[in-house]
Amino acid sequence: MEQCIFCRVVKKELPSTILYEDEETVAFKDINPQAPFHAVIVPKRHIERVSDLKDDQTTVAAKLIQVGNRLARKEGVAEKGYRLVINCNRDGGQTVYHLHLHLLGGRPFHWPPG
Repeated sequence: MEQCIFCRVVKKELPSTILYEDEETVAFKDINPQAPFHAVIVPKRHIERVSDLKDDQTTVAAKLIQVGNRLARKEGVAEKGYRLVINCNRDGGQTVYHLHLHLLGGRPFHWPPG
């Protein structure tokens, strides 16, 4: 966990553009944006992947979604539409092993995504 880049952002050991923070979560601009607006939302508590959530931790995922919705409205991408993405493991596109939700907006998205 000490080497986890997102834990270091949470602890303010690495520079980042913080967009939102509360007792449980931090949202910041993605350093490699895939849309005009791209934020990463993480729980402050280190959980490696979405598949690691236990039955009593479902509020963690709900909180990430709530923050994503709030941030989408604040950043002006809610009305036209936005995408919330959680990747899990290597084949699912996860590159940082700290549970996180991507909020992307500001352009049209297509299906399938990739």
